[in-house]
Amino acid sequence: MAVVGLVLCTMEVDRTPGESRRPVAARAAAGQATRPAIVPRERWLADAAYTRPPTRYANRVSAVFVHHTDSPNGYDCADVPRIIRYLYAGQAGGRHWDDIGYNFLVDRCGTIYEGRAGGTDRAVVGAHTQGFNVGTTGIAAIGTFTAGVPVPKAMTDAIAAVAAWKLGLVGIDPRAEVQLVSTNSLSKYAAGTRGTFTAVSGHTDGYWTACPGAALMARLPEIREHAARLQGRR
Repeated sequence: MAVVGLVLCTMEVDRTPGESRRPVAARAAAGQATRPAIVPRERWLADAAYTRPPTRYANRVSAVFVHHTDSPNGYDCADVPRIIRYLYAGQAGGRHWDDIGYNFLVDRCGTIYEGRAGGTDRAVVGAHTQGFNVGTTGIAAIGTFTAGVPVPKAMTDAIAAVAAWKLGLVGIDPRAEVQLVSTNSLSKYAAGTRGTFTAVSGHTDGYWTACPGAALMARLPEIREHAARLQGRR
């Protein structure tokens, strides 16, 4: 199967680091979740690695931004490593980015893949949400989820599992409000200004884009609730 087009739902890595030191989010001791099974990047990378600069890290992950890859939906899940490798080639090769933009990718069968290098349990700075790459994690749903397109439950469950785990490492409720400081003026917020987001938000909340698509945006409330339950919250 040929994957049509390069990813349109990712933004180049921010050049000016910064993040809110006081996210407005609940920090319950019981708010952690089990780490889901994650396929390591070596499984899709094969011999396609580009030379990249050292990984950049934030102090913590305060929010999750959900994306779609704006690529075909009718893929065989066994073909996903090749699809991710294609996306990587477009970003790290064609666009000369430092790596694939997303921290994680999730397929329609619910398999979670490590995207950007640096360690799944660390606050790796991605290239997914212009202005808000620092202190966040980008999770990409492989496919296109515009209005009316079904979003597989296995996929939303997997997104919830990653969000619950990553946010739970610092005790953040996926339904809580968090404050993030924009690192540049290419986002919806001028550089240095503070924006208020839900801890699990869509790309469009921070940047002028339709990503992750109306269908997936409509599923974010249930993804947040599922993630909260995985953290043991009511």
